[in-house]
Amino acid sequence: MIVELSNYLDGELDSSLRSDLELHLKNCPDCRMVVNTTKKTIEIFCNCAPAPLPEDVRTRLHRALEEHLKRQTH
Repeated sequence: MIVELSNYLDGELDSSLRSDLELHLKNCPDCRMVVNTTKKTIEIFCNCAPAPLPEDVRTRLHRALEEHLKRQTH
């Protein structure tokens, strides 16, 4: 269901499935709430700037990524 919901929200769901889903949404307030909440969450997430990382977190993250990449190449 997650993939179908994602495809629906992205406008990429097969037209037959989209029609079935939209018919279901007309009659199911719980699913309609899930779709609307998911849409709003995506909208909020896409319209916000990332929070800056504190320098110590950035340093630890870079160090961890470097170590991970070294292990992958060996």
